[in-house]
Amino acid sequence: MKINKKKLIITAIILLIIIILDCWGFSMKTEYYTVESDKIDTPIRIVFISDLHNCFYGGFDQSGIIDAIEEAQPDIVLFGGDIVSKTGGTENAETLLRAVSEKYPCAYSAGNHEEMRSDKSAVFKMIDGAGVTVLNGQSTDLEIKGQKIHISGIVEPFTYSDQLQQIFGAIAPESYDILLLHQPECVTECISPPFTKKADFDLILSGHDHGGQWRIPYILEQGLYAPDQGFFPEYTNGQRQFGSTVHIVSRGLARQLNMIFIPRIFNRPEFSVIDIT
Repeated sequence: MKINKKKLIITAIILLIIIILDCWGFSMKTEYYTVESDKIDTPIRIVFISDLHNCFYGGFDQSGIIDAIEEAQPDIVLFGGDIVSKTGGTENAETLLRAVSEKYPCAYSAGNHEEMRSDKSAVFKMIDGAGVTVLNGQSTDLEIKGQKIHISGIVEPFTYSDQLQQIFGAIAPESYDILLLHQPECVTECISPPFTKKADFDLILSGHDHGGQWRIPYILEQGLYAPDQGFFPEYTNGQRQFGSTVHIVSRGLARQLNMIFIPRIFNRPEFSVIDIT
């Protein structure tokens, strides 16, 4: 059998390009987490989406993310900030928000990028108009499968200390309490704040640091660099336990063209699925 060397070379080059792009972080990866709680009788599934930065997957209709959500069959979809960037458009984010809110209960908390926008009020209005509850220092209550879920949102606790105090004042110990905390390096301040509290959060969800940007599996798991943490950061991805509080950090979905100068290496964009059992 005669081998077509030209076709073989072309096939090898295509495969090499696919492998390189995958390693460098262009294709979305679903990460699964399991959290146990005495407050939950019937398992609840959360899809957590962070740091989209107005990117799209599967085309401008966001079919890549929407299909992943439908495959996961969540009970709640939570958006953890930086759904758009500090400048630029919002159309891809809005497409996703509108499609998801039609089928699932949704809540959103801002990131630092939304807060830096000159039109941030319009962005928050767009998110609310898309049918997604906006939690900027506020809380909301949901009943999922007969169980009480209490969700709050904040960017970080230093600039927004008044918001954190308000959030703690609204904590409901009988509910399963979730905090959307965009910046993960602030997790300890949100567990032990300097004011009276009734209880701690059961689950804290963060993003912000894009997985540390350059990762080496098993060697440099948290990446090389993260904003507000510097080189060799501690909190850029994964699951940790702080007393009774579970903290999950997503690598986020950002893969915008302006990241080409700081590419994601061995750091695929993350689509997070969290099972509370």
